[in-house]
Amino acid sequence: MSQPIPYPSPNGLAVHHRIARPRSFMPLVAHVTPHVTVPSSAPSRFNVSYQTRSVPRQIGTGGRRIRAVRWGRVAARTRKADHNVRPRAPRFPPRKEEREGEGKEEQVSIGKRWREYQGANNWDGLLDPLDDALRSEILRYGEFARAAYTCFDFDPSSPTYGTCRFPKRSLLRRSGIPDTGYCISRNLTATSGARLPGWAEPGAPAWLSRGTSWIGYVAVCQDEDEIERLGRRDIVISFRGTATLLEWMENLRATLTHLPSVVVPAALGSDAAEPMVERGFWSLFTSSSSTRRSLRDQVRQEIRRLINKYDARGKPLSLTVTGHSLGAALAVLTAHDITTAFQDVPMVTVVSFGGPRVGNASFRRRLEERGTKVLRIVNTQDIITKVPGFVVEEDRRVAADDDNGWLPSWLLSKSGWVYADIGRELRLNGRRTANVVACHDLGVYLNLVNQLSANCPLRSLAMRAATSQNQGPILG
Repeated sequence: MSQPIPYPSPNGLAVHHRIARPRSFMPLVAHVTPHVTVPSSAPSRFNVSYQTRSVPRQIGTGGRRIRAVRWGRVAARTRKADHNVRPRAPRFPPRKEEREGEGKEEQVSIGKRWREYQGANNWDGLLDPLDDALRSEILRYGEFARAAYTCFDFDPSSPTYGTCRFPKRSLLRRSGIPDTGYCISRNLTATSGARLPGWAEPGAPAWLSRGTSWIGYVAVCQDEDEIERLGRRDIVISFRGTATLLEWMENLRATLTHLPSVVVPAALGSDAAEPMVERGFWSLFTSSSSTRRSLRDQVRQEIRRLINKYDARGKPLSLTVTGHSLGAALAVLTAHDITTAFQDVPMVTVVSFGGPRVGNASFRRRLEERGTKVLRIVNTQDIITKVPGFVVEEDRRVAADDDNGWLPSWLLSKSGWVYADIGRELRLNGRRTANVVACHDLGVYLNLVNQLSANCPLRSLAMRAATSQNQGPILG
């Protein structure tokens, strides 16, 4: 018979362990059977848990000797006494409608206020504090921009590098947003006007010199319930950010260039500056190849087809262009081109994330005159939103960019680096960090937007950011 070995335990419980005698000629196994003597004052329900550690053991003849057995900690954990414990109900798999609703944010009905949320009043009264319905719409368009990244093949070793990984029919579903109510109508490609240096082209791999890449898509809302919720049929044009080497080279061509065939209104005077945009962005938007049309021509062709198809169906129509980083700059150029190329165009709105500066003050004025609405979501810690160039006030006397100091505007105007911030800004106060990439990440933008609500005004966030700046940088 095995003898009980007493072991002290908390709460006055006497815990005994019986070491069963192992069978002969077999590896020793310490069988532990906890025996607990419960005093009358102890709780009615408790658990005893124990742990053992494997240590060297020696087996005597017939397994009669046990040596070097170490026991781990034995802990007696008590639960609150409950004499009327009811058995738990069995757990069944969730219903289908519960599974479908998991992880979804409830969509707010916009209905007749859709023009207001698209910027008809420049989002007055909706940004501070951020309206919950507008926040939901910003996040929704942010997911369209994120899908443009998800679809792109970033692997240089892949034979499909620079293309879309998914077919149009399943693009949104395989990108993680299956229930949008939108259908992809066209894929978009962009061709870079930049080229590798002559000495680098012969031995460069094909992915380095790739000039044309998939850059976004056009989607149309087809679901009747979603159309009813939005109050109109929405057409979305979504662009990704910089991905290829030649696109990075286009980003570095930061001087301003004139828009073709632009006449300055006489009311502005002969000294008024002509509309100008960043040279690299404009090159990527208008360049073509022998096999591919330019991004501008692709967008024009598709928008013309969609307007002819849906404009006469009774439902209002809207155009929303969204993108992140380089995609945000292309979104502004796309909106400008649509309002220039078409007469009686539906309302055009830009929702951009982390976009750089695109053009000068005259270009901004031209956008406003044509009714284009731009909502520019900016992280105050993101350096990309503060480049390229300098910002000059409307009186054209001094440079107003705090990061660039005070410089004469006439000197800056000669350099071709005088830019203007375009649109209405929604400023997000992210955490100060030395990681520039993290501050520019689209996921960070969407998380910061998601944290804003009617109960969290932007003013309080700005005050909190100012306090942290006074305390010094926070490195992450």
